[in-house]
Amino acid sequence: MHNHAPNNYKCPICLGVKGIENDDTLLKQADLVYKDELVSVYINSFWIDTAKGHVIVVPNDHFENLYELPPEVGNRVFDVSQKIALAMKKAYKCDGTTLRQNNEPAGNQHAFHYHLHIFPRYDGDLYNENMTKKSILSKPEERLEYVTKLKAELE
Repeated sequence: MHNHAPNNYKCPICLGVKGIENDDTLLKQADLVYKDELVSVYINSFWIDTAKGHVIVVPNDHFENLYELPPEVGNRVFDVSQKIALAMKKAYKCDGTTLRQNNEPAGNQHAFHYHLHIFPRYDGDLYNENMTKKSILSKPEERLEYVTKLKAELE
């Protein structure tokens, strides 16, 4: 499979999964909602205005995109995604969820490590219109509120 990552790419998701916090990654350990032997779930650092607290589900091992994802890892991603989406509905009191996953530059993939976004959705939230706007870098203390809510629902 063709690799789209630039030469000397420092995968920000791999760094985060390994617990490394530096300027090359926005994943912080305080944003970790769930982790098992195959996948981790983080509150995403970048938010769109109407979907604050959205998460990314990532394999712990590096796979650039959906095409490289082994079936057992993909199955685990979706099993955990279902658990997180149900917890999100309760914790955030949202009306629904949207899952989004991008592959390759033409598919709008920016981090070259497979990841699945789960967005909370609210009636009339104008999600599609807001996806075209620039995302907002959230503050760690803002993310902590959502980490706490989701972890409480998962217990």
